[in-house]
Amino acid sequence: MDRQGAVAALRAAIAAFDRDFDGGDHWCVALSGGADSLALTAAAAGVKPTIAVIVDHGLQPDSAAVAETARQQAVALGCVAAQVITVDVGGEGGPEAAARTARYRALDAARNDMPVLLGHTLDDQAETVLLGLGRGSGPRSIAGMRPWDPPWGRPLLGVRRAVTRAACAELGLTPWEDPHNADRRFTRVRLREEVLPLLEEVLGGGVAEALARTAGALRADTDTLDELADHALSGVRRDDALDGVELAALPEALRLRVIRRWLLDGGAAGLTDKQIRAVDALVTAWRGQGGVAVGSPLRERRLIAGRRDGMLTLHTEPVRTMKNCARA
Repeated sequence: MDRQGAVAALRAAIAAFDRDFDGGDHWCVALSGGADSLALTAAAAGVKPTIAVIVDHGLQPDSAAVAETARQQAVALGCVAAQVITVDVGGEGGPEAAARTARYRALDAARNDMPVLLGHTLDDQAETVLLGLGRGSGPRSIAGMRPWDPPWGRPLLGVRRAVTRAACAELGLTPWEDPHNADRRFTRVRLREEVLPLLEEVLGGGVAEALARTAGALRADTDTLDELADHALSGVRRDDALDGVELAALPEALRLRVIRRWLLDGGAAGLTDKQIRAVDALVTAWRGQGGVAVGSPLRERRLIAGRRDGMLTLHTEPVRTMKNCARA
């Protein structure tokens, strides 16, 4: 793309997002100072009043200075306000997951009921699809990120990363280069720098766009199946339980989605495909097996899906720790 057209291309993408999803009178932008979020901030501020929120994870010695520079850039770009929020990143789930959790919590707390625009690009979408494929996470993961997943908006999912860098150059902006984005210990970095370039070479180009199209097609299919599953759930639900006979009669694609929705309604979190299929086996491969522990935000108690009198049930039980065993 001609470098002089980069900012215009971003503004067009953001304006289209606003028309499609009604972004409200104001919106927030999650600004890291990197090229994607910096270009997004510049273009978004030219479309409607924009508030920049910069999250300082405190993971690098100069993080406070990087955050302050980003704040100043946001103000210079015309944002009506810009604030830095410092967070304490824990270690649960690994450094990437912990930082992401802390960041989203801070953004959600600061947005004041406004949508939050995120700088994910088509390249990020392609990486997400590859990660889902490699991990065997199922169609929901391969469907990638949604352009609008309230309150999170991703207006640049159809824009290549090269365009955001070109927009920064066009505006005379110097983006921050996060050293983690070049650290090959992180899976996404190796996908970005090794796997995708190799696929582009072997398959003759256009791979990132093809992966993004695949995500869009799967997302449409998944949305339709989810709607059908929500309807089916009402037919098999008996108070807080599920009728095993009625559930077993459903096609597998619907049955697994019904189970997932039921588990989420019951308080489950962080569900994996393996957990959902284990619960499904209580219906389709019943041999008198015990209950299945599923993902839950509860610390002292765990959530168990079980079978009783032909019904799927949910209950909690204390988490057994060494301390609890010693007391026993």
